[in-house]
Amino acid sequence: MIRASRLSGFVGLTLLTGALQAPAHAESGTTLQPYQIVRSLQVVQDRIAIGDVAIMPMQHKLLEIMDGRLRKGSSQDFADQRNLRAMLVYAMSGGNPATISMLLSRLDLNGVDREIGKGLLHYLNGQAPEARVALASVDPMTLSPDLGAFVALVKGSVSAGDDQQGALKLLDQARLLGPGTLVEEGALRRSVALAATVGDADRFALASTQYAGRYLRSPYAPQFADAFVAGVVALHASLDLATVGAITAMMNPEQERIIYLRIARRAGIDGLTELSAFASAKAEDHGPSTETEDPRALLYSSLAAVPSGTSDEINAKLAKIDRRRLSQSDQELLDAVSDVAAKLTATPPALSPEASTQTEPEVVSADQEQPIAEANAAPVAPAKQNPALAPQAAPAVGSATAPAADDSANIVLETRRKLDEIDKLLGDVQ
Repeated sequence: MIRASRLSGFVGLTLLTGALQAPAHAESGTTLQPYQIVRSLQVVQDRIAIGDVAIMPMQHKLLEIMDGRLRKGSSQDFADQRNLRAMLVYAMSGGNPATISMLLSRLDLNGVDREIGKGLLHYLNGQAPEARVALASVDPMTLSPDLGAFVALVKGSVSAGDDQQGALKLLDQARLLGPGTLVEEGALRRSVALAATVGDADRFALASTQYAGRYLRSPYAPQFADAFVAGVVALHASLDLATVGAITAMMNPEQERIIYLRIARRAGIDGLTELSAFASAKAEDHGPSTETEDPRALLYSSLAAVPSGTSDEINAKLAKIDRRRLSQSDQELLDAVSDVAAKLTATPPALSPEASTQTEPEVVSADQEQPIAEANAAPVAPAKQNPALAPQAAPAVGSATAPAADDSANIVLETRRKLDEIDKLLGDVQ
């Protein structure tokens, strides 16, 4: 239904193209009715959604033309419901808040039109709670599809902070009313992020699959990538890695590699060893060649290997990393991982001669043994929160095992301090 109505927008788009190419006659655009200009605007936006970035300057110009046309419009123009709807759609398409405020003050709107107008003005001014209240009684499904799709998208956006499940339903309505449009692209992007927030792995996978299959060329796809990476990490316990692989398989090799690098990095810092190792391996598979291994993939796989890998495995990966090819923040991460690896593989000092002659060593308590057992464990709470890692009393003279236990405890304390630092590193770019 939306596609059929927008075909007529090509007529206005053709006329407006002449105005865009001939500035001296730009005013000819004002002979069109607002609803004709908005249809042209929507045609342009739908092409942007599927990756026609070259047409974006035309979107900006159409918004300017529409703004001028609305400011010069009379109350009689808006007696035509098509023009009134066009004004509301323009507001939700990146319109000028000042123009909308001026029009709403001049027009005597009633009923649902008044509520939509109030809600949109709050939305344009960044007042989400007020917009949510104003639009509460508006049912997008009762409106014309072009207007209802936008209203559902706006309602879903302003409701996301308080009612995630309700917001997801509204975003589904936006997609139903505006298939194949920039509205659907935006609704899918928001659905990916919201599904991760509510812990719905199935909905997250479905929305991600639909987005990847339709809108990866959109100029807004980087926002999808952010939501996808965060969602994979947040839902790692309930998300099948094969599903992740099926979604990324729809991307080109470079997009896929970057996605896996980002997942590996986040998962490594969060201590998600299996996910980090999986993503690091995938990133390495999509690298240019073994001769030019991506230093980031090596770094993140090294980070994943710290809790359970062998010293040879970790050091071999670290040795191949060219730090000059890393960003400053990843160089700091490399230093931290290298320091942790060195601490984990350090050799305890030799026993003193007195200790080596002891025939009946003192029995070591469970509290003293725990740091040794945990020396190679995955990072957990800081040592200050673990009684087993609290400073111990001085060992008995002549104890053969106490010095080794103390040394191991020191290694664990230092290692966990470094792992805590890794957790905090790069927080500003998470």
